[in-house]
Amino acid sequence: MFERLTETAGPDSAAAAMATLDWDLMLTAGETDHRVTIRQGAVTEVTPGPFVMPSWQTRIVASDAEWAALLAPVPGPGHHDIIALLRRGVLRFEGDLHPLMANLLYVKKLFESLRETTTHPATEMDTTPRIEPITGRYAHIAVEGVSHRIYWEEAGQGIPLVCLHTAGSDGRQYRAVLNDPEVTRHFRVMVFDMPRHGKSSPAPGTVDQPYTLSSDAYVAQIMAFCAAMELERPVVMGCSIGGRIVLHLAQRHPKAFRALIGLQSSAHVAPYYDTQWLDRADVHGGRVCGAIAYGLMAPQSPEMHRDETRWHYMQGGPGVFRGDMWFYKVDGDFRDEVAKIDTGACPIHLLTGEYDYSCTPQDSTTLANTLGVELTVMKEMGHFPMSENPARFLTYLRPVLDRIRTAG
Repeated sequence: MFERLTETAGPDSAAAAMATLDWDLMLTAGETDHRVTIRQGAVTEVTPGPFVMPSWQTRIVASDAEWAALLAPVPGPGHHDIIALLRRGVLRFEGDLHPLMANLLYVKKLFESLRETTTHPATEMDTTPRIEPITGRYAHIAVEGVSHRIYWEEAGQGIPLVCLHTAGSDGRQYRAVLNDPEVTRHFRVMVFDMPRHGKSSPAPGTVDQPYTLSSDAYVAQIMAFCAAMELERPVVMGCSIGGRIVLHLAQRHPKAFRALIGLQSSAHVAPYYDTQWLDRADVHGGRVCGAIAYGLMAPQSPEMHRDETRWHYMQGGPGVFRGDMWFYKVDGDFRDEVAKIDTGACPIHLLTGEYDYSCTPQDSTTLANTLGVELTVMKEMGHFPMSENPARFLTYLRPVLDRIRTAG
């Protein structure tokens, strides 16, 4: 299949339009090598081995079976992305990693081009002019004694539902929840951008300071926002880092919330790639952050929503995604604290996409079993369910919100 790259990723291909690099790439499947020559972003030659003293810059190595699973028309969970294979320990990178990481999305598109059928269903666009029922405003809120200008959006009325975006992104991820009349009929949906994210700027005088998100700072932001908005026992729903911080909220402030919803929630995620690539002077941070986000989504999710999700990541400030990862992979480790949570004091609901290889369904299952709560595994969705496949996500979310509402 590698030899087809001259057709699927040649000079006139969509993949070639994404990059201008010259690169000698070696792809190893089991015991077989293929040397891929890339010039100005186009695959000009694929030469099968064996070789005597071959020259290459970067090598990607996996078994025949893993390559076959990755290149299947619709790959299964854990097989759909090269970083997913890296996370599972069945693929490795060798040599100079700079051209690989600097052009990570291009590399992923190379392999996608070999799939015999598209895995991105088209979504029919509604061209009717309309105004969304979302209001966006700013509030000046003190967090740990420091004033922040925080941007938030809201829609609906009723029970407050505060939504927490993922690392490195912003509140636009919840646009479908804000626009859903079945949700906003009973819930006042509120989504704020964390400081340094989206439309919320860094605190004055801190723009050039190193940024690392801590558990204490994250909890303080959420509690300060809820207090400033005068919310009485809101529901809080968070995804990824937001799915982790709801565990901290449940332990520290169980009586402050009506319920907590963890999307892609786990007590810990061990590092599986070097986060330094997210913020380097010789790599476009937006491009690599977008490429990481792209692979975390399910291949069945509509392309227009996958593109918008990664675009939000491509717009993030320097070092923001990497700084959030400090909480996700280090400071926010909650494994030793999960058993201390009283779900009777504050109900917790867990939903996880089956294609997420960062917080896997197995990770969420371990968490659910420790908490003694149910886990819903969302089919054909990945790490960003609310933004990558909004319509499907709402079918899972609405029943949860109905249970919370009727519980009183």
